Amino acid sequence: MLKFRTLAFGIITNSVFITGAVISPVKAQLPVVSDINLPTPELSSEKVNIQPEAECIWLDGKCLFRIATQESDLPGRVSDIQKRLDEVARDYLRNNSENLEITTRQKSDEQIPDVYLQVGESEAIRLLSVTNLDANLSGVSIEIRADQIVEELRQGLAQAKTERQPRYLIRQSAIAAGTGIGMLLVTLAVTRWERKSKQSKDKLESTNNATAETNESVSTQLNLQQQFNLKEVQHRLLQLTEGSVLAGGSLYILGLFPYTRVVQTLIMTALQVPMRLGVVGLGTYVVVRLCFALIDKFTSALAENNLLTPEADRRVELRISTISGVTKSVVVVTGVAVGSLVALAAIGVDIAPLLAGAGLVGVAVSFASQSLIKDALNGFLIILEDQYAVGDVIAVGDYGGLVEHLNLRITQLRDGEGRLITIPNSEVKIVANHSNGWSRADLNIPVPYRADIDRCIDIVRSTAEKMAQEEDWSQQILETPKILGVDNFAERGAIVRVWIMTVPLKQWDVSREFRRRIKVAFDEAEIPLSLPQTEIWFHDSLSKNLSPNQDSNGRNNTIVLK
Repeated sequence: MLKFRTLAFGIITNSVFITGAVISPVKAQLPVVSDINLPTPELSSEKVNIQPEAECIWLDGKCLFRIATQESDLPGRVSDIQKRLDEVARDYLRNNSENLEITTRQKSDEQIPDVYLQVGESEAIRLLSVTNLDANLSGVSIEIRADQIVEELRQGLAQAKTERQPRYLIRQSAIAAGTGIGMLLVTLAVTRWERKSKQSKDKLESTNNATAETNESVSTQLNLQQQFNLKEVQHRLLQLTEGSVLAGGSLYILGLFPYTRVVQTLIMTALQVPMRLGVVGLGTYVVVRLCFALIDKFTSALAENNLLTPEADRRVELRISTISGVTKSVVVVTGVAVGSLVALAAIGVDIAPLLAGAGLVGVAVSFASQSLIKDALNGFLIILEDQYAVGDVIAVGDYGGLVEHLNLRITQLRDGEGRLITIPNSEVKIVANHSNGWSRADLNIPVPYRADIDRCIDIVRSTAEKMAQEEDWSQQILETPKILGVDNFAERGAIVRVWIMTVPLKQWDVSREFRRRIKVAFDEAEIPLSLPQTEIWFHDSLSKNLSPNQDSNGRNNTIVLK
């Protein structure tokens, strides 16, 4: 466990470091939501209620500054400013000897300053007019915002020229080569570790399946499942680390050069929603798997409790196994629901109305699906009262079989013909459990009427006692068999009834073996097993003076069919 904690801490730390190293340079380049609580002193009364939209002006994949306007005018304004900036940047960056002059001019009849760019001796180009909405994005006056934009333009264009110098490109190439080599080495190491983890996980899975087939104790199975869940989490985290190293390293290298930085920005912008959904999905999966491991650990500790009596061990194991399965199902449903809400919130969907409407939807669903609620309530009571569990053999109405699956809604049985029978828990009203605590082999042995009944009973008793004393069967027979005596007179003869108490689910094995031994014992005693017998009487009502078994000629008229 300590080893896994160290592994998980290292992997998570590594992932956070990689993510921070990659996203931090890009974070400032991506558009952010404007602060709608900032003061807007210069807005007119007609525009106070207008919510402006903001967008970035880009240079070499970097967000130089942000502008704002009404939503309908924003795309056109952004496109015009971006085109003029790209034209000026091409002229400025193409010739290293040209100087760049950035100034602000204000028209005499207006208070809106204009920003102009001039490269060398060419004509000055008006880049944009700074508006009140632009100033409100930073919470400053319009004059201060104009000066800020001028400074941002000057620094951005100067940085763009510096990044195109040969010395800078050589240094960035060396950094890219070192990053690529380090990324390759880390990827190889993590890949090797991930393969070993996968092999270990597959081995645990095969061992778990083999243990289930050999009917090992539930404690052993739960311990194997716990180890498998931990290995699964480890395997997924290693895969995440491997992907983070490759993707993060590649994006970092793209961001080193001005020519490829725009590709980095486009990729990061396009992958914002998929990345958030992927992180939420993987986080939900990991949390569910860790919950599985905790459930297996807790239930395994219950199964290993020394206070349990040997007679109750199997019953408790069945119940613990059932509770473990049902709890895991609840965890999966809860995890998917919470993960879905977190995913919606991560992509910007306001989940407050969803949570507020969940109550109304729940009420509507409760009226529309009352049977589901009944199923869940009855399923909860079945598990709480231990009416039956997974592994029991039960009979519900006209159906019966081995309980293969049980949750809060349904019970699934496998009958003797291999059919899977699904029964809603609300339909389980009267259930017969053939394997709760102990079972009983109820045997009816037919004895011919002409045989010595006392001798036959002695043979049955001695055969049952001898079988109960044998080592192979003494573990399955819990107490001395009871010979109840002659229970009935039937067509096949006198019925001798025998009760043999067995461990759960072994009554059928004991019954088959006992019948075989009775047949052998009767054959040795030369006592044939009786067949159905019928006596037919012919009686002539006119022969009143004759015996009921004789006809008018004095002959016996009784026919016995065997």
